[in-house]
Amino acid sequence: MALPRRRLQGTHGQDQHRCIANQDPAATHPGSLAMTISQIADTSVLLDTASPALSLHDVERMAHDVFGLAGEVRELTGERDRNYHLRHGEAHYVLKVSNPAEDPQVIDFQTKALLHIAAVDPGLPVPRLMRTRSGAADWLLEDRDEAPRLVRVLSFLQGVPMHKVAPGKSLQHDLGLHAARLDLALRGFFHAGAGHELMWDLKHANTVRSLLAHIPDPAQRALAERMLDRFDLYAMPRLGGLRAQVIHNDLNPHNVLVAPDDHGRVVGIIDFGDMVHAPMINNLAVAAAYQVSETGHPLEMAAEMIAAYHRLVPLEPVELDLLFDLITTRMVLTVAISGWRAARYPENRDYILRNNLQAWVRLARCDALDRAEAQAYLRQACRLE
Repeated sequence: MALPRRRLQGTHGQDQHRCIANQDPAATHPGSLAMTISQIADTSVLLDTASPALSLHDVERMAHDVFGLAGEVRELTGERDRNYHLRHGEAHYVLKVSNPAEDPQVIDFQTKALLHIAAVDPGLPVPRLMRTRSGAADWLLEDRDEAPRLVRVLSFLQGVPMHKVAPGKSLQHDLGLHAARLDLALRGFFHAGAGHELMWDLKHANTVRSLLAHIPDPAQRALAERMLDRFDLYAMPRLGGLRAQVIHNDLNPHNVLVAPDDHGRVVGIIDFGDMVHAPMINNLAVAAAYQVSETGHPLEMAAEMIAAYHRLVPLEPVELDLLFDLITTRMVLTVAISGWRAARYPENRDYILRNNLQAWVRLARCDALDRAEAQAYLRQACRLE
């Protein structure tokens, strides 16, 4: 690999991928609330395309020659990209090498979103973008044996991944506040790349039905089908009328960091790779899907988070009524997509299935909960009744 070759010209040019104020990016994709089979096939290419490996020596050279950072590098796990941890003195960074199937406009969308958040809410603990030696936001890696890939460097946030600490009401409260702050920070952000299709987007949940056929357990398969039926009946017809904006879309416990000395305090939100333009309530639903309690009332912990969110960003009654349906649908996406991908990439199976077992347990607990009871429980938590 020869370094440097050239940077992608115009990726962050003044007139390239300009934001379109007051325009819903999803409007550029007719029928985006009900993707066609061909569209979902296109979105699966990214999840089904392995990112070529790089030697740690090449990554170290890239970090030094392109970004001016010297230090030891180690590889991190990732779903689509190749990610590397770099320590430069006392500072820590993540060097991200994009998947060759990723649309450069989508990468630009993610980059511009982080820059927007830093400007709107500087205190929000999200990664900060590091520039190249020439001041660019990214660099194009061109290897004659592989497809071109964009490279970026972000600050590496320090903290304990949320999935490693015990759940607690103070942590749920702080998570809800941070989720609300993040949605507020992104509320005025627009980008042409925000309307891209993504299999993890709840708007397209009904398109994963074909993946359920690969679930070997008949009872589990039937459970997932029931939840998708409920999504089709209750949520899908109403999504188009909900408040929509750019959302993080992946606030799972692996992407939330807490303070080492205070497990009730959030100190980091990472991994903006699944951002989309979607109903705002979807972001809260994704986060809540990972907070369903395995003891006591299924929604006890999630309700703490939802109530805290509601204090900063008041939920509309229709959003609150659909929240339980969206929470269970997210869990269906987890078991359907992760199971499908693990079969294709057994070498990355542990990472891909990291949330799968818990999702089945939580899905079964939610299945035993009456929908009207769940709605009433969440309304009471938010003091709407």
